[in-house]
Amino acid sequence: MRIHIQNDPDDPLFEITQADWQAAAARAHGSGLDGSRHDISIAASAAGFAAAIGEAEALVSASPLVRRLFPAPAPALRIVFCTSAGLDRLAPFDWLPEGAELWNNSGAHAAKGAEYVLMALLMLACRMPEIAADQRARHWQKRYGSALAGRRVVMVGLGRIGAAAAALAARHGMVVIGCRASATPHPDCARVVAPDALDDELPRADAVVLACPLTDATRNLLDARRIGLLRAGAGVVNVGRGAVLDQDALCDALAAGRLGGAVLDVFVPEPVPPEHRLWTTPNLVMTPHVSCDDPASYNAISLDIFLANLRAWRAGEAAPNRFDLARGY
Repeated sequence: MRIHIQNDPDDPLFEITQADWQAAAARAHGSGLDGSRHDISIAASAAGFAAAIGEAEALVSASPLVRRLFPAPAPALRIVFCTSAGLDRLAPFDWLPEGAELWNNSGAHAAKGAEYVLMALLMLACRMPEIAADQRARHWQKRYGSALAGRRVVMVGLGRIGAAAAALAARHGMVVIGCRASATPHPDCARVVAPDALDDELPRADAVVLACPLTDATRNLLDARRIGLLRAGAGVVNVGRGAVLDQDALCDALAAGRLGGAVLDVFVPEPVPPEHRLWTTPNLVMTPHVSCDDPASYNAISLDIFLANLRAWRAGEAAPNRFDLARGY
């Protein structure tokens, strides 16, 4: 199979090299997968892409770059594998060549993303957003936190990141309430509810974690009304997408001292403009969309996911990471 890997010249930290591919092929061969008998090309320039895409049957690239590269003449293309889990930024999908499948790398972010969520929950329990605000104001005030055990967290989204975060939270004694499209049970959740029951859970939550994809159903899911349902002192964590949360309503609640704190990794827009109120909102910790990506392992995990999906696809099976254009995940 002709596989082209297109790297983003503006993001060299996640450049996929020939050595990365050869290591992934060796791992695939060792597990019974066919990762070595392919014609591989790698480029980072527009000229390199143009030279390869005409004959490429599969493309591996980052989703922001894919959106810039297409539409493009790609008559042989059957697979577009994006090294991102959420592909909402690629909508509408009319750029996708006819007959080609779109795959994501859901699963690559689970371990790192779950640890970030656990870190955020610990920060909220220990009141670190408030303590950090005191430090910036040179204000000495003792603020006592609590242990995680017994605290109640609503985990919105039980995909790879949300499920892994739920497992870590449960392991630390938290009462985890899951929320997803289907209220089917989850082993690490005390209960799982559908979105129409979310309002009943928010008033009892010590923290709510947004770990869901951005779709028509989740856009502005945690809006001003629902933020108003949270009890005084509760916290908010967002590792999903910025548009899942009403940022202004959250800033209003934090500025009024109604909530205990928030830890956000995703925003609207990104990058956050220097004049945006998010920078000065009290008790808010911001990270620049880095919660789930580990440069030490990201490429290796992504290529392993791609080759596992390629094995299923070549066997006539549905690729596990095939992106459902209608559902948006």
